[in-house]
Order: sequence, then C-alpha cells, then structure tokens
Amino acid sequence: MSTSIHSGLFSAEYMRDPYPVYREMRDAGPVHETVGSNGVRVWVITDYAEARAALADPRLAKDSVEMGEVLAANRIEAGLGWLPTEETAAHMLNSDPPDHGRLRRLVSRGFTGRRVQRLRGRIEELSAGLIDRMAARTGPVDLLADYALPLPMGVIGELVGWPESAHGPLREWTSVLMASGTTEDITRASLDMTGYLRELVAHKREHPADDLLSALLEHDSADGTLGENELIAMLVLLVIAGHDTTVNLIATGMRQLLRHPDQLALLRADRSLLPGAIEEFLRIEGPVINATARYTSEPVIYGGVPIPAGQVVLVALTAANHDPARYPDPGRLDITRSPGGHLGFGHGIHFCLGAPLARLEAEIAFTQLLDRFGRIELAVPDEDLEFRTGMVIRGIKALPVNLGT
Repeated sequence: MSTSIHSGLFSAEYMRDPYPVYREMRDAGPVHETVGSNGVRVWVITDYAEARAALADPRLAKDSVEMGEVLAANRIEAGLGWLPTEETAAHMLNSDPPDHGRLRRLVSRGFTGRRVQRLRGRIEELSAGLIDRMAARTGPVDLLADYALPLPMGVIGELVGWPESAHGPLREWTSVLMASGTTEDITRASLDMTGYLRELVAHKREHPADDLLSALLEHDSADGTLGENELIAMLVLLVIAGHDTTVNLIATGMRQLLRHPDQLALLRADRSLLPGAIEEFLRIEGPVINATARYTSEPVIYGGVPIPAGQVVLVALTAANHDPARYPDPGRLDITRSPGGHLGFGHGIHFCLGAPLARLEAEIAFTQLLDRFGRIELAVPDEDLEFRTGMVIRGIKALPVNLGT
C-alpha cells in the first residue's frame, strides 16, 4: 500500500504521457495520496479492480453542496482549477440518490437508443459536409479543429437546442473550465457561460422547439421538479460532456491509428473491426483521464489503505484501463482485442448517459474519414503534439494531418 504524495501527478509531463507515472504508482500500491492541480489533497485509486469497485460504492458520494465543503476543507495549498459552484455543479453527475435518479430520468429521454439512432442521418450529413471542406483545402488540416470538434458540437447543439452561433463561445468557455487555469479566468468563463445559458433558457421558454431543452422546460412547467440552478447546471454538463469527450475520442483515436499503421491498415481492410476499435480507443487513451471527484461519506478501505471520512477520492480511469492484471500488454493498441468492461465511460449509476451517442458519432466519423481519404498522415512529428492540462479531461490541442485520396 502507499500513501506517499506523488509529485509527478498532474504535471505537464504527466498530461503528455501519464502511463509511466501510473505504472510507478501501481507498482507501489493501488491507492496514493497526492495534491491536485487545484491545491486539494486527493486520494487516487489506480488499479482496475479497486477502481471499478469505487465507481459503484455509495460511500463515495458526489453531492455538490457537501463536495464544496470537502474540497474547501482539503485545500492545503494555492492551486489552479475549478472549484465548482451551485450554478455549475448541481447536476446529476454531482448528485446522489434520490436526486441523481430524478435528474438522470429527466435528461435520459434525449439519449434513448431509438432517439440516438434517429440522429444517424443528420450526423452523416454533418460529417460529410466537414469532410468536403477539408478535401477542398490544400496543405495540412487540423483534424481536431476542422472535424473532431465541430461534428459532436453540432450534434449536441441540435439535440439540446442551442444555435450554431454559440458553438465558438461554448467551446472556448469549456476549454477554460476544464483546464488548470487561473481562478480569475475560470470565474469569468463560468459567469459568461451560465449567463448565456440563462438567456437561452429565457428564449426557449418563449419560443419552444423540438429539442431537449424545450422538453425539460415543458416538464418543469408541469410539475416544477427542476430548480433553476439545477437546470443551468444540467446545461453546463450537457455542453461539456456532450461534446468535449467525443472530440477527444475521435482525435486521440485517430492519433492512435496514425501511431500504429499496422492497426490502421487492418481497419481499412476490415471495417467490421470498427466497433471493437472504438472500445479499444476508449480503453487505451480515453478522453476522461480521471472520473469526477467523489468524497468519503464514512471511513473506507481500498487496496488495504484506510481513507478517513471527508476525503476527496479520484478514480484514475486511464490507470485502471492500463492495469496489466486486467488487460495484458495494456500499452499496445490492438483493435482485435476484446476490451469489455473498460472504464472509459465510467461504471455504476454515473455511467455516461451519452455513451450510445458518442459511439455512434465515432463510428460515423471514422467510417467517413477512412472512406474518403486513402492517405492520412501526421503533418508534424507525434512528439510535437501538445496536450491540454486538467484533472478530468485529457486530449491533444491540435492534430495537423495531410490528407489524400
């Protein structure tokens, strides 16, 4: 067991390549005490069995009000990052039963399997348009900014109900909120985003449409079960989780294929491997590096390490998905692997509600990209790619590629 503070965690070097850090931690024990980039003392769980158990443990709670107090009590040094407010955190991902079930049921109507499949044609249309624009350009394109980003942003925007003109500001605010930035920058982005979303809610009350936000407002007017702050926080979650994770799934998945040309050739030769390849992308380099924070509502023991009540716990999804006890040779991309049970979308009651939509978007994105371009090559050395910093989301800032038929 280990409770030593690990200085390498959350550093810039860690964000670029977290796997050596996690190997070192796992070799020393499954649970480690450290300090997050926001200056808060956290306990990090790194092996698969303990991580999966922790994600389903009701003693590791998520209530946003209590979490705010726990975060404040465990902030032991000045730091960067987002300490949530009620206006941004009072959503289903930061709630416990019974509130969690109430909030999840309200949103789940927008993500049923039938509704998601009805989006297939529209996703294909959006993807084809973006590919046409890339094909018309000469020289390198940024596969992230020109394809992996606008596709899921367009899809979730139409599903929830914000206009295309909001895509740029919402993406900018998301990038600030999910990074280890200054308190001033994060506060400004939070106020700007929630201010815009309040204006959007007011507009939808007067001009409802066939979208998820209008449906939420209609339901709320009928029984009043959704508070104003809960609604705004839910929209913040849908903005961030609804596009940022899928952006990075597509971009980092493509990067993995470009780093492993044998696997790219295998996928080109047999497209039936694509669903399994997407699961392998989620396992080997999923966009959510750590699950959102939990706190101990009572003393717990994980990996032989006692964790007192009132402590912050991070489940390191990436570390768990690279546990050799679960996945042999975990650092090797193998699109024929059966990575069932990976934690890329979480586990337990907080399992990602949008997983079917993310999988569909990724399937269409890779299919159309590989169909259209017989040549896809990195335009810069892989080691020159830069990574965003943050405690939850990990992804590259840009993916410059050369495309050819």
